[in-house]
Amino acid sequence: MAGDEGALAGSARLVLLDSVALLRPDEQVFEAMLEGWRNQGLARNLARSTVQARERQVRAFQAHAATFPWEWTALHADEWFADLRAVHHCTRSTVRGYQVAVRGFCSFALDPAYGWADECMRRFDTHPVQIITDVNSAQHVADVESEPAKRPFTRRELQDLFDYADEQVELKRSQGKKGWMAAFRDATIFKTTYAYGTRRTETQMLDVSDFGRNPEAPEFGQFGPCMSGMGRQSAPRRRSDAQC
Repeated sequence: MAGDEGALAGSARLVLLDSVALLRPDEQVFEAMLEGWRNQGLARNLARSTVQARERQVRAFQAHAATFPWEWTALHADEWFADLRAVHHCTRSTVRGYQVAVRGFCSFALDPAYGWADECMRRFDTHPVQIITDVNSAQHVADVESEPAKRPFTRRELQDLFDYADEQVELKRSQGKKGWMAAFRDATIFKTTYAYGTRRTETQMLDVSDFGRNPEAPEFGQFGPCMSGMGRQSAPRRRSDAQC
């Protein structure tokens, strides 16, 4: 996506003005880089929540390193990630998420198309480098990264959960409480989420029109796939979830 005079969204020439002197160059250039990165993310159609979350992660790293991007080194990254694991007890997936954000920011700052490396050289006689590489980054090698203590429910436990949810509906209804409809909704959501494997946002946004017949499985009658499209942070894309 191009801006004025062919400049890319997020480029230095669109965020910083050459004719304006900076009172606090370090802080102001860093803020301008973040603004440029934010604009680039929005231009890529990333969800605003994703852009904001990654920006918070980069800010957290900058605060820990107490330096600015053109001074960052791999040592700063190693110290921060070790602190996240040893002191804050962050999970592997959380640490990898921080690494993805910092790596993405460094790649953006180094991309010649955006001009931030040249801007840093002009102002600070140095430029950012990529501090997250295959050597010091966590690799996503497992399909499930949850801790061993977080195991899936057994069939017996699932049945107990569904039975309890149904019992709450009958109990509240027999007592004449209005909450029986909310309890019925919750019981239905539990079963639908498990049956179709929908994500949280997908489950929240489900509509009757998302359910349909499967012409390749006529034995199921009117019960077929669930077509949902609100689960990912990028632009919605409909996908067929597992058939019940």
